[in-house]
Amino acid sequence: MRHKFTIILVLLGLIMLFFLTAPLFKMLIGNDVGTLLKTIQEADVSASVILTMKVSLFSTMFALFTGLPLAYLIARYEFFGRSFLETLVDIPIMIPHTAAGIALLVAFGSGYIGEFFSGLGIKFIGTEAGIMIAMMFLSATFLINGAKEGFKKVDVKLEKVARTLGASPMHVFFAISVPNAKKDIVNGCLMMWGRGLGEFGAVVILVYHPMTAPVLIYDRFTSFGLSYSAPVAGVMIILSILVFLTVRFINNRLR
Repeated sequence: MRHKFTIILVLLGLIMLFFLTAPLFKMLIGNDVGTLLKTIQEADVSASVILTMKVSLFSTMFALFTGLPLAYLIARYEFFGRSFLETLVDIPIMIPHTAAGIALLVAFGSGYIGEFFSGLGIKFIGTEAGIMIAMMFLSATFLINGAKEGFKKVDVKLEKVARTLGASPMHVFFAISVPNAKKDIVNGCLMMWGRGLGEFGAVVILVYHPMTAPVLIYDRFTSFGLSYSAPVAGVMIILSILVFLTVRFINNRLR
């Protein structure tokens, strides 16, 4: 009976793996190495790939700096409205990305918020800053929730012992809490960065130019068709896989 159940699990799992991996393998084998190398050497392609990688990394670093304290507060403190705060953190990943782009455009494109940042010399329409907030809005949830779960796994007794030995709350946070939650924090950063690499819906509404790689793929597909956009998609798939494998390897070595 157990053997039959295992076979059922394997078969159902293989079906899911097929739908997850078939498009990737098709893209990889459908573009020869020469075409991919020629594509990545094109000025607009290389510029869009570098821009996508860079801004996604910046958005992750900003979210790490500001989201880590938020994750710690949610994981460690009991306060009125904590469940509502967790809901606010989760909402962006449930919103359609085009709707998120419209919301960002309305919030940061005009009005008091837009004027405030404009007075600081920061503009979000058609700038890298706009790409960054679009990526961050739709992917920071992964980092915050990952860090939150990591902090919950850290034994509170370790923090209390450090406090009794004279360590300040900040010292405890950086010397005890963060190192012990490192694996989940790194995984959260990886998920956020990877999600940012593929963000299209919000970015294309807020910032069409300069083009990120997903926007370039869409632009080429609508203007010239599949044959002209597929190699760029293949390049991005390969780079995304390499980024994930590299970060996973580093994370495993650190562990």
